[in-house]
Amino acid sequence: MSGASESGNLKLEVWDFFGTWTLGNWSLAVGSFAFGFPAARLFFYLRVMFKPSDLFDLTQTEHATLFDGCDYAWEALQKIQGYLMARVRPALRNRCEGTAWIGEQVFIGEGTLVEDGVMIKGPAIIGCNCQIRHNAYLRENVLVGDHCVVGNSCELKNVMMFNHCQVPHFNYVGDSILGHKSHLGAGVKVSNVKLDNSNVTVEIDGKPFDTGTRKFGALIGDSVDIGCNAVLNPGSIICRGAVIYPNVNWRGILPANMIAKNKATVEVVKRRNS
Repeated sequence: MSGASESGNLKLEVWDFFGTWTLGNWSLAVGSFAFGFPAARLFFYLRVMFKPSDLFDLTQTEHATLFDGCDYAWEALQKIQGYLMARVRPALRNRCEGTAWIGEQVFIGEGTLVEDGVMIKGPAIIGCNCQIRHNAYLRENVLVGDHCVVGNSCELKNVMMFNHCQVPHFNYVGDSILGHKSHLGAGVKVSNVKLDNSNVTVEIDGKPFDTGTRKFGALIGDSVDIGCNAVLNPGSIICRGAVIYPNVNWRGILPANMIAKNKATVEVVKRRNS
């Protein structure tokens, strides 16, 4: 459900999110509706939670204990390496088509297909019934759930993928967590380091909050869909069910069930004769 309200020069549009509208000393919780107010000083204060269970269905991974003790979901990123080193039991139960290079500290579950040209450095745990397609490059510290796709020429580094997650075509994903049934369109890039190499921050209560790490790409919630050739900048948090349209350069927090659209205009002109 959506709603819109106009008053004077003020127009509000709400698309299925939760938050608090603040008007003077009055506040009103918002569910899936928009409310009209006089044209006055109106602030929107969005409260987004960052606990693992707010973004992810923890029953959709065998590695839910990775999040134990994490107040913020991104804290799990710094624990992936230690988690893998303590738990990986190398075994290759997959089938191969062609030749792949697989490191010593790698477990691959039954029913998973590894295609020609794949490189899996390890440590890594890859679940059952996955597709690791031609020329995929899985660098250090990768957790892949069941029924996942890592596609042609995709690169993963320090990543956790929940079950039924798809990273299928020409994607780079670094230092990120991808939720159940999340999907990246072709060419999506998840940037994990700022140009100035400073710590990645996220906005909490309107202020930058230091995550304590230089390498943090994105938290991509359950059932999120990212359109082709979009770029997610460091520290992006995409909440459950949200959608980002193709070619969007995204930074920050996208609330649950919201859509981020690219409004760039396209000019059509008559072709000149050569």
